[in-house]
Amino acid sequence: MVFALIYPNWDFSGSVYFGCREPHFPLELGYSKALLERAGHRAEIIDAHLEGLSPSAVRERVEALSPDFIVVTTAPGYLFWRCPQPELRVPMLLLRSLQDMEARKVVVGPHCSVTPAAALKKLGADIAVMGEPETVLAELAEKGLPDIKSISYKTSSGIKAQAGPRATDMSMLPAVKWPAEYIERHKHHHHRFGACTDGPGADVEASRGCPYSCTFCAKREFRNNYRRRPLPVVLEEIDRLISNGVEYVYFIDEIFMPDRKLLEALSNRNISFGIQTRIDLWKPEMLELLGAAGCVSIEAGIESVTEEGRALLGKRCSATTIELVNLLAAAKKGVQFVQSTLLNAHTDSPEAVEEWRSRLLDAGVWANKPVPLFPYPGSEEYSRRWGEPDDNAWERAHDYYINANRSFSDIQDDRPAAMKELEEYESN
Repeated sequence: MVFALIYPNWDFSGSVYFGCREPHFPLELGYSKALLERAGHRAEIIDAHLEGLSPSAVRERVEALSPDFIVVTTAPGYLFWRCPQPELRVPMLLLRSLQDMEARKVVVGPHCSVTPAAALKKLGADIAVMGEPETVLAELAEKGLPDIKSISYKTSSGIKAQAGPRATDMSMLPAVKWPAEYIERHKHHHHRFGACTDGPGADVEASRGCPYSCTFCAKREFRNNYRRRPLPVVLEEIDRLISNGVEYVYFIDEIFMPDRKLLEALSNRNISFGIQTRIDLWKPEMLELLGAAGCVSIEAGIESVTEEGRALLGKRCSATTIELVNLLAAAKKGVQFVQSTLLNAHTDSPEAVEEWRSRLLDAGVWANKPVPLFPYPGSEEYSRRWGEPDDNAWERAHDYYINANRSFSDIQDDRPAAMKELEEYESN
């Protein structure tokens, strides 16, 4: 069987999306390609974002493959599955251009995991994978649809969903082998500031999932339970990237845990790296090792500047506000850039936020202005307001978000457009 694995050319004009706009490694497709090839199938990744491909250019590439399955992601990489763009404009336009091709159309991503029926209807796809797709895609080539768990698909009587979302056994995922010319084109160093570098950057995953259940985090249907990849496999992947000139890797782990063995191994390699983590999980000794290992960027999710605010968000934070300040300041001693991320959940006074930001800025730690909380379908915040997500869940959350807030994230200059307007967008 032949699989075309497509990473769309993302366009976030008018979107509420506040993630990174630069091309990232589509790790979900990289793993899937490796497992498909291991099973004897052919799989090719078409990275339309990195190459700047239009839907018609993507179609030309797909036609040359004559695939049995066309797989399209609905969010810009695993790094942003928890905070994707609500609208499906880009994959809708892409799949529309491929609609008359005989290959089965498969969609993967957070939208398919939380609201599979709505995703299938909007995208005109045949199959939606619920949860993590790597092991599911290989089964599509070997089993009948009724025998595959964690998928939704169209039948003569409507859309059928089978079992719950898939969670991948991380020990099954090999070290991804990206082509040298592909790596060379990735110049972006995610969440790295104040450094001038010429070498490529890359995304790597050392673990998946998170043991916490914060109310704002949409992870229940995908990338949920905390699992580590085997250390030798992670290091093999990193060593291969280094041999191809990579100077910086960003660990996309939902929560980068203190891991002495991994940090000691990284300290023996010529590589810098960035992480996202909870600073309350770290002790000063481990923060010192983190910096010595090559960490140059930390994004620490604080969310609220008060104990009460963090409790309302389900953070289960083990540190007081003063202790968090001290840990962030300690991290800054050995790490070039440290950020304290705040959400605007209407729990903190403007005065408390500004006092917090001033204190951290004095210590050299960046503290962003609070970003309005988006009630993602699949999060507790969504369920508290409206119950379980239905086919209108993304529209409901989006309408609430743009009507409840006057300002948005620092990278959004204009007021976001309505979902209907976004998904009726036509390409030139």
